[in-house]
Amino acid sequence: MNVPLWAWLSVCAVIVVMLAIDLVAHRTAHVIGVREAAGWSIFWVASGISFGVIIWRLFGGELGQQYFAGFLIEKSLAIDNVFVWAIIFASFGVPAKYQHRILFLGVVGALVFRGIFIAAGATLIERFGWILYVFAALLVVTGIQMLRRRNEHADPTQSRIYRAFRRVVPTTDVFYGQRLVVRAGGVLVATPLLAVLVLIEFTDIIFAIDSIPAIFAVTDEAFLVFTANAFAILGLRAMYFLLADLIHRFIYLKIGLAAILIWVGVKMALHDLVKVPTTVSLAVIIVILAAAVGASLIATRGQGRRAVEPTGAQMFRDATPDEVASLSPVLARRPR
Repeated sequence: MNVPLWAWLSVCAVIVVMLAIDLVAHRTAHVIGVREAAGWSIFWVASGISFGVIIWRLFGGELGQQYFAGFLIEKSLAIDNVFVWAIIFASFGVPAKYQHRILFLGVVGALVFRGIFIAAGATLIERFGWILYVFAALLVVTGIQMLRRRNEHADPTQSRIYRAFRRVVPTTDVFYGQRLVVRAGGVLVATPLLAVLVLIEFTDIIFAIDSIPAIFAVTDEAFLVFTANAFAILGLRAMYFLLADLIHRFIYLKIGLAAILIWVGVKMALHDLVKVPTTVSLAVIIVILAAAVGASLIATRGQGRRAVEPTGAQMFRDATPDEVASLSPVLARRPR
């Protein structure tokens, strides 16, 4: 697949424009309702599918199927990411109206980090073909661990990353609107939102270690790996607001995700011996995901939306008017 530089630049420009549209649409802090989240989810999914159709028309059905396989893998793994975000927000008591801004910044960071990881992965595969077997082993091991630990949920307020952040960065115990840092008493300090953003970025890096090798298992085209990741990630914020309080119903999802990781890992490990058609690989992924989601919804039918319970007891609160007034005059005059 020979992708000219202008195509890379055009895709990056489209992504920047889409992010700008999203930022303008949510420039004021407000609670994202289910209807709004559903509308944006449809928009982002339609954008990803439309790009896949363009790939199909320009480069043929084989590469089109590879893109859709990668897009579907990333979307399915993203549901697990949504669950982790929900736990982080619940454990820190982040008000719903501030969550979109944090997720927006998190997605921007995820696009940058994944771009770096994809470039590194493509370079390693090109220079060291045996690295595919390392990726395959990583996927299989991760899938097995996901099966074993599918019911375990760590407390983000007790994580090593958060404790290290608190030791290094002075942090308040209250939220000052959507601000990440404030100047209080002449000292620049972080708000809990900055700690939450750091945790979200760190968890996405962990997820990328699984998801990027998984996409390389269905396509070795860096352009397809990047675009499948990008269009899947762009819709994560809307997916979070749509699914966060329904995540308790996806009881078999991790089993399905583990099966997908193991499948693509085995496929990658045997690529020199057995050439699995992309159509077959895509069909297997669809069947596994549909079975996991369908079985989950059937088993939990009748259950409504429910807020995610925090895993820890450490909660933060919004600043009082007096606390806001105690900030430097410049910050205090800014609307919350």
